[in-house]
Amino acid sequence: MPTVKINARDIIIQVAETNGTTWTPIGGLNSAVPNAGENEEVVDTTTFDSAGNYEQEVIQRGATLALEGFLLKDPANGAQDPGQARVEALATQVGFASVGKIRFRHPVDTQWKVWNATFSLGEHGGGNNDKYAWVATVTRSGPSTAAAVSASVAEDGE
Repeated sequence: MPTVKINARDIIIQVAETNGTTWTPIGGLNSAVPNAGENEEVVDTTTFDSAGNYEQEVIQRGATLALEGFLLKDPANGAQDPGQARVEALATQVGFASVGKIRFRHPVDTQWKVWNATFSLGEHGGGNNDKYAWVATVTRSGPSTAAAVSASVAEDGE
């Protein structure tokens, strides 16, 4: 079968609840940009033997996931989208409590990318004729892992 172009809008992004086993989709997104090179650190290994050519080695790998969209709230009771609310709760924590889990994939993927991560909120709001923006950055903490996409839709929280 030939390869196909994947729609960015089809990415599935979920945050783990406090129990660590329940996954909640993050609603209202209109942009999700993984950056596999963020927080990467290199060391200069150039020596006289390099004959004027720069040399380096990667000493640290890192990654972020930039999320942007619209703030979602229930007009009847003011409750925020559960995924957004969970991200915002994690973004207020410090120390060990600041590390949560996020997973993401495209529908054609057979595995989730799973990160332990920290969460930071970006600028929210908007202008006179805008919808209220919701922005967060997820920063991977430790290595990326993978988890199989289960056959059970309920288990995957979709």
